[in-house]
Amino acid sequence: MISRLAHLYELLVRAASNCQSVFLLAIRLYWGWQFCQTGWGKLHNLPNVTEFFAGLGIPFPGFNAVLAGSTECFGGALLLLGLGSRLVALPLIFTMIVAYATDGKEAVQAIFSDPDKFVTATPFLFMLASLIVLIFGPGKVSLDHLLRRFWEKRKSAPAVSEGTAGLHGATSAG
Repeated sequence: MISRLAHLYELLVRAASNCQSVFLLAIRLYWGWQFCQTGWGKLHNLPNVTEFFAGLGIPFPGFNAVLAGSTECFGGALLLLGLGSRLVALPLIFTMIVAYATDGKEAVQAIFSDPDKFVTATPFLFMLASLIVLIFGPGKVSLDHLLRRFWEKRKSAPAVSEGTAGLHGATSAG
């Protein structure tokens, strides 16, 4: 009975593991697109975003509006593609921390007394998605994975030098 349960558990773990890349792809596609759209909206509405940032007391609101919009738009696009995923997750997480620190102070203060307020705040799911990609990587369906495979094959391929070319039937002038 116990061996049968252990076998079933092993099958469950294997099935769940096989879903990991599909799950990470779904996270990247959905949240990369969301970041991209949000950043695009900021970049195409800079006067209003700058005014909003100034109202929150963010220093250099014009510069930070461009910085936040660019980070979200271009970082989201890279996340969507799975290119530099772990690296790009860092500024995206930082942007969401700033969002919590400026516009979501009440949600942060209520993290233990009213956790629903924290997890339903806008930055939460953006930050969670970025954390998932930072911790688990982009998955096998990503440009990061393809590039890693390319470099591994390139490193492991035997180098053919000029000295060995002559041993394989090449003639040298002399």
